[in-house]
Amino acid sequence: MAPLKLAAFDSEDLAVLSAHVQDAVLTVGDLRWRPNDQRFVVVLNRFAWEADGKKRRQPGERRRAVLDFAHVLSAKATKLRRDAPEAVLSLLAVTFEEGEAPGGHVTLDFSGGGAIRLEVDCIEATLTDLGPVWAARARPAHELDE
Repeated sequence: MAPLKLAAFDSEDLAVLSAHVQDAVLTVGDLRWRPNDQRFVVVLNRFAWEADGKKRRQPGERRRAVLDFAHVLSAKATKLRRDAPEAVLSLLAVTFEEGEAPGGHVTLDFSGGGAIRLEVDCIEATLTDLGPVWAARARPAHELDE
């Protein structure tokens, strides 16, 4: 599969990005808030869900990627150990809550209850794959609540 390069400019686009980064793994140190540039950048190892259709019995593939948010006014973390840059995180979803249009809050939700909330002037995000794929150790699985 060719490397992805996607952009999001509204909540529907952001939902597509969220689907592509679901189950991405990263460390706390891979999160970068750049207030002078109004950017929030996440370097992650995403599970390549788009390449998974024919390989459901295999562990699948991962790709190194960058998730970049522009027009970020503030970034607030909840239940993340910023003093532990090697702590591993699993990204579950990226969502948008509209405020005064076109602004609002983008939330990155992690397993274990951690989250990052970005106050944005508007949605402008990109997801860019960086390099070759490699075999995933395991296929992500989630238990469904009943």
